[in-house]
Amino acid sequence: MYLVAGLGNPGLLSKYNRHNVGFLMIDKIIKNSQTIAKFQDKFRSKFLKNESILYIKPQTYMNLSGQAIYVIKNYYKIKLEDIVVIHDDIDLPFGAIKLKTGGSSGGHNGLKSIDDCVGNNYTRVRIGVGENERDQDSSTFVLSNFTNKQIEQLDDIAIHIKECIDAWLKTDDINKIKSIYTKKATL
Repeated sequence: MYLVAGLGNPGLLSKYNRHNVGFLMIDKIIKNSQTIAKFQDKFRSKFLKNESILYIKPQTYMNLSGQAIYVIKNYYKIKLEDIVVIHDDIDLPFGAIKLKTGGSSGGHNGLKSIDDCVGNNYTRVRIGVGENERDQDSSTFVLSNFTNKQIEQLDDIAIHIKECIDAWLKTDDINKIKSIYTKKATL
């Protein structure tokens, strides 16, 4: 069993915030798949299970995401290396995708919560959410919405991430997947 978690904050006002790119990717991946998707409220998460993958959007708010992942990981006995977390990264330009296993949270409070609750040896799909051109503080910037043009481009990013996840499930060789699916911003 694999766990794919998209990080974000619940609520309609947060939907298109840069910080919610993980939630947006989960929604788009499910929408574009053959899976009949109906998220359930379970394990403090929006939760969808198919044969081999659990897709979740923790409803604990970003800074407590680790609590939901901890409960699901233990309930389904998921190994840490079988967890993928999709999240925003303000150090990457919009549309860039970088895969990383382990390491520090890099100041991302959602990742810090996960690291504190389950450890850090899981795979992260870091999605560039644009550069802070107005020199806002980081929290103000990530809580701002994507531009309309960026929102339109999120579908292409989701397709790339879905291909990456599908390839990872087939090969289980995350290093090979990293070399193939890490993407510079081309949008």
